[in-house]
Amino acid sequence: MAVQNKNITVKEFDEKFDSGEDVSKYLDFSKAQKVEDFEKERFKVRKINVDFPEYIIKLLDKEAQKVGVTRQSIIKVWIAERLKEEAAHLQAS
Repeated sequence: MAVQNKNITVKEFDEKFDSGEDVSKYLDFSKAQKVEDFEKERFKVRKINVDFPEYIIKLLDKEAQKVGVTRQSIIKVWIAERLKEEAAHLQAS
């Protein structure tokens, strides 16, 4: 779902959501998709710890700030994008 109002950043959206505020006015439900029971497993969250050198953390923070998201968000997006690319590459072979 896309954020409808261009005047709100992803960070502001996350803060509103995390504080329990109703964020439905910022969403475009016309593009929403129902998650089937068998797909729910894909969305389970597990925490992991990853150690990075200090310079990488600084670079991640700089990129995250440019986009207006948290360090964790940018890491998740970048990893997901890379995994999608790898899967597409394997299917093409």
